[in-house]
This record gives sequence, structure tokens and C-alpha cells, in this order.
Amino acid sequence: MIKESKNMYTAILVIVDAVTVLISMVLAYFLHFHRYDGTGYITLPYYLRLTGLLIPVYFLLYHYFGMHDAFRYKSIISEVSKNMKANAVGVVFILVYLFLVKEVHVSRMVIAIFAVLNTVFCALERLGMRNFLRYLRKKGYHIKRLLLVGWNDVSEEFCKKIRSNKNLGYKICGYLNTVSLSQDDAPEYLGTLDSLPELLNSHRVEEVVISLDDKQISRLGWVIDTCEKEGVKSSLLPFYTKYLPTRPFIDELEGLPLINLRRIPLDNFANAFLKRAFDIVCSLLALLILSPVFLATAIGVKLSSPGPVIYKQERVGRGRKGFLMYKFRSMGVQSDGSDLTTWGTSQDDRRTRFGEFIRKFSIDELPQLVNVLRGDMSLVGPRPERPFFVEKFKEEIPLYMLKHLVRPGITGWAQVNGWRGDTSIEERIKCDLFYIENWTFFLDIKIMFLTVFKGFVNKSEGFSKK
Repeated sequence: MIKESKNMYTAILVIVDAVTVLISMVLAYFLHFHRYDGTGYITLPYYLRLTGLLIPVYFLLYHYFGMHDAFRYKSIISEVSKNMKANAVGVVFILVYLFLVKEVHVSRMVIAIFAVLNTVFCALERLGMRNFLRYLRKKGYHIKRLLLVGWNDVSEEFCKKIRSNKNLGYKICGYLNTVSLSQDDAPEYLGTLDSLPELLNSHRVEEVVISLDDKQISRLGWVIDTCEKEGVKSSLLPFYTKYLPTRPFIDELEGLPLINLRRIPLDNFANAFLKRAFDIVCSLLALLILSPVFLATAIGVKLSSPGPVIYKQERVGRGRKGFLMYKFRSMGVQSDGSDLTTWGTSQDDRRTRFGEFIRKFSIDELPQLVNVLRGDMSLVGPRPERPFFVEKFKEEIPLYMLKHLVRPGITGWAQVNGWRGDTSIEERIKCDLFYIENWTFFLDIKIMFLTVFKGFVNKSEGFSKK
């Protein structure tokens, strides 16, 4: 049933894609030529014939970029990114085709408008389909039945995530293990591993999730062979999954697969160049636009307490290299060096009243735009920490030092999710690792957008009552 439903939804998606391409071209034509009577221009029928050629081309492009795959597994950011890439290649195809057939009268403006409209409509179309499928799953339709083989901490967490998110459309019909568990929140115990062949048929299992622990791993081959013999899809949920990245990259050595545990998208030269260019342009513009704020803040800091306007503090950046991070001073001058080893809280009596204000609204962070220009930091990335706390946390927090694989940022995924100031370091690191392993240019845009609307006000930095 699931397979038939998936094929039906894919067919609907292909048809809607074709209609979207057609509508986008017609609208592009009329938006550009609405002031003209058509005399001297290639008329609409030619653009319609061109669209007839484009529909199969765009079908192949969307298929190549994985835009006809199941929504169940993909994030909306990934979907939008693939959509933009496919449409960019589509425009290149159109221009090359027009060049080869020596058609010079087709309006390039129509093609440009078509590209924008088709990209936007395609994104809205998939967002609508995604929400429609989620609605059906909440109502109990299009549900995939899973069987868990094995039980451990990882499979327990997997069950919790499945149950907490009905949008995924999964139902766990039970689990197999050497012994039954007494946990109240565990799914139904269906027997030992030897019961697998019978259960695959009797419970209409559509996918098996294999989560054997280290003591059961010798039976992995038999479980996979049994699933394949019965024609049931199987997936691995390794007990060592906590050591794997969210999106593992597999290399090959003479036919042997090697799982790259830490594939960093920003190690790619093109990605790194794009991010750095964006940082330079945006930080320069921000410095120009916010110059009145800089001036007003500098005056406020100077009048609030004696001492320098800019506070410089050593932080640890990319490659574990130290650098001086700039901030507007929000505290009185600390001659005892306590600022290097003391964790700030919302009730810190070292702050000035004006300092509390600029910290509350993150105005004190603005001089870090200079750090971005210098290359010490990026606009978006994990927040840098003081050397004292880096040495402390690297012994206490698993994977803490991996945050230094990329440039630190003024804002980041942790900050827009509420993990800033005096909050959980463990949760911050989870967010930082997600960002590092899943970086895209559009994720940076999303984080900056969220920072503007909910990231400036630091809710963990309240005003003191002194």
C-alpha cells in the first residue's frame, strides 16, 4: 500500500511540476509583454512550443536532483536548495538551446522572469504537498509499519522520536530481542530474533530497522538475508550511532567503503569562498549602516563608567588558534583577571546599568563585525569561548573541540534555538555540530533571518534589580 501511495504521489508531483512550468512561462510572457501588442516580437505560441521542450528537461533535472524522492526524509532547506540548483541549470539549458538554434528574438527578460516564477511556484508546490502528506499521516493514512530487531539505548531513542513526531508517518508494530523488557514505554515484545521470518508476513511489516547491540552483531548477516528473502526493506540503526555524523559520507578504497566520520561541507573550496565573500560584503554593509549605533553606544559606554570603550578578550577560533575578540565594554574594568575565568550570569554585579542594556539586546557584540572582516570570525558559526573554559569543557563535554573545525560566528544555530548566555553547554554543542555537518548557504541565511526576528534579545540576560 505504501509503495502504491508513493508512486501515486510521485505521479501527481510530476504532473503538477509540468503544469507549474507551463504557468510560469505564460505568466512570464504576459508580465513582460503586457504593454505591447506583440508586433515585432515572437508571440506566445513560440514560447508554448519552447515550454513543451522544457517540461521533459525539467522532469529529468528534478529527478537528477532528487526532487521526486520521498518528503518523509528531507528537510525543507534541502528541498529549496535542490529546487534552486535545478532551476539554475534549467535556465542555462534554455540559453544554450536558443544559442544553438540561433534564435535571437526570444526575450531574455521573459526567461529571467520564468526562472524566478518557476523557482517560487515549485517551492510553494512542494511545501503544500509536504503539509498535505503530514495532514494525512496525522489522520492515520500513508503510515509505514516498522519492526525493530534488537533493543538498546539507540533504538529506545529512535522509538521516542517516532512517537513524538506523527508527521513522519511511521508506526512501530513491535520489537524482537533476546529477552523482553520491563520498560513501560517500550513497544510490544514480539519474540526472539528467530521469530523474524514468520513476523515479516503475519504483521505486514514494510520495513525492518536493525538495531543489534555488540553481543548480537554476529546475527546481522542472517537478519539482512531474511529480510531480503522476504522482499522487505531493511535499515541499519547501529548501536555506535552516537559516533556517526548526521549525514555520513562514504569514501571508497579499492572497493571497500570507508565511513568519513567528520565530513565538513566548509572544507570544500567553493563553499568556503562563498561563505567568506558573503561575510565580507555583509559585514562592510552592516558597519556602514550601523555606524550611528556604534557612535551612540560608544558615548554610552564612556559615560557609564571609566575605562576603554572597546573590550578585548582572547577567544579560541578555527584550528584552536587564539584571537582577540572585540566587544563594547559592559562591565567595569577588571584588574584581577576574573573576566577570563568567571562565567557571566544575569545577576553579575560587575556590569554597569548601560552594560546590562547593551547585553540584553546584543549591542555589545557589534564590534565583532571587525573580527569578521579580519577573518577571525564569520557572521554565522559556533560562538567562540575563552581558553580557560575551552580547556575545562573539552574534558567534560563530549565532542566539544569539534566546534573549532570552522570559524566561530557572531550568531549561530545554538543562539537562534535559545541556547545562549547562561544555558546548557551540552545543548549548544549539539546545535554547533549539527550546523558544522549540515552547513549550506541557505542555512546561514535562515540563521541570520531568525537572528533578526528572535535572536537579538538575550532572554537569559535579565536586568538586575540593584
